[in-house]
Amino acid sequence: MAALTPWKPMREIDALWRRMDEMFDHLTREFFGPGWGEPSSAEAAGWEPAIECYLDKGELIIRAEVPGVEAKDVNISVVGNELTIAGERKRDTTEEAGGYFYQELPYGKFLRKMTLPDGIDADKIKTAYKNGILEITMPAPKQLISKKIPLEVQRPTSSAGVARGFTTMALVIPATPNKCSTARPAIVR
Repeated sequence: MAALTPWKPMREIDALWRRMDEMFDHLTREFFGPGWGEPSSAEAAGWEPAIECYLDKGELIIRAEVPGVEAKDVNISVVGNELTIAGERKRDTTEEAGGYFYQELPYGKFLRKMTLPDGIDADKIKTAYKNGILEITMPAPKQLISKKIPLEVQRPTSSAGVARGFTTMALVIPATPNKCSTARPAIVR
């Protein structure tokens, strides 16, 4: 006699979803060729540290958040104009014996790549690591330095038809946009 098993509609939907994913992956690989649909290097590595990149006093600064990672487990390299930050957050083996109720911290290898603007001198890159924050500093190329452009704003004329005067403002525009900087034009009064 067969055992009774409860009907779980979500199990059937999950199976259907997986089959549709496999079919879509197969079709895209056939259409686009091998390598399509493969996980990116970061996805294959496991997790990515959060990154911020900004200009400060003529220097390009990149900060990566890697708490729980020892400095000896982080590798930084520059090939051409591509910066790679790789490493590993190792799980403490003494914690594995205990039972977890909830876990969100990613463990394992990580990899983060970013394209640097043209003109970066790899020999002048400096690094620092403090409190789980990796800071990479390098002189900013000249094309990234902001330039002030004066902007004259004419005020509306008075009812008597006489102009009230001019106000001078400056519009700050980055010299060239790049993948590392997200600076937007700002008006400075």
